[in-house]
Amino acid sequence: MSEIKNKIITIFGSSFPKPGEDEYEFAYQLGKKLGENGFDICNGGFYGTMEASAKGAAAVGSSTFGITIDSLELKANKFIQSEIKCKSLFERITKLIELGDGYIILKGGTGTLLELSAVWELANKNLIKKKPIAAVKDYWNDLVKLIDERMILEKREKGIVFLSDNVDEICKYLIKNIN
Repeated sequence: MSEIKNKIITIFGSSFPKPGEDEYEFAYQLGKKLGENGFDICNGGFYGTMEASAKGAAAVGSSTFGITIDSLELKANKFIQSEIKCKSLFERITKLIELGDGYIILKGGTGTLLELSAVWELANKNLIKKKPIAAVKDYWNDLVKLIDERMILEKREKGIVFLSDNVDEICKYLIKNIN
């Protein structure tokens, strides 16, 4: 693994978006903007938004880390500079969370939901140091509101997940909240 120089943002998202599609281009711009602001990025290492965010970060000289799963028998995308291979999905999620100084949750399916749930629960239970979590608002808004209502009922901290659909706002939030 290459030397870690900067703070790392772990980005969770779908493997399905293709170049030219809105989700792919959003992830590319996000990776690029993060890189321009001195962040390295970490993600699942494969395709879709993982490829797009790594491509954006690499375009401006930031380091990219891909956390892959051996059993999927897929190759990391060509923009991943350092690959860490894991034996299981849960080992992969643990490593993605461990490496991140902050997290972004893009649109995605059950895997992305699992990743959001894992990082949110670890923060909620104070099992990891509090780190900023941002999520795409137009996709995750209803779920975040629902869970925040439950957090109020349980007298727990709400507002752990910052919601925005704007690359600049997400980056400003991370810059402001990473120690």
